[in-house]
Amino acid sequence: MTMLDVRTWTAVCRYDLLQPERGAAALVGDVQVALFRTHDGAVHALSNRDPFSGAQVLSRGIVGTRGDVPTVASPMHKQVFDLRTGVCLDEPDTAVAVFGVRVRDGVVEVSSP
Repeated sequence: MTMLDVRTWTAVCRYDLLQPERGAAALVGDVQVALFRTHDGAVHALSNRDPFSGAQVLSRGIVGTRGDVPTVASPMHKQVFDLRTGVCLDEPDTAVAVFGVRVRDGVVEVSSP
């Protein structure tokens, strides 16, 4: 027996509207999601909520890297999060939710939380 992918995908925006190394916020259901397109063209989706301040601001953070790890630094207190895992690199016991993301026919889709 194989497991089927039962996630629900929500179309968020066209891929070409996401600027490289910049974030964008989207509402998926009733959850704010921060989308990031990195310099290599990959797209990542995290919770937009900064766990340290409670503010919905991660989409406004500074996108970069630490070594080979794609990151975003919160604009509030500058903690840095791994875009792939959501783990805070400065305080590894803290993380933000990561959402499935895919590009189909030029449209970015995010899995429902």
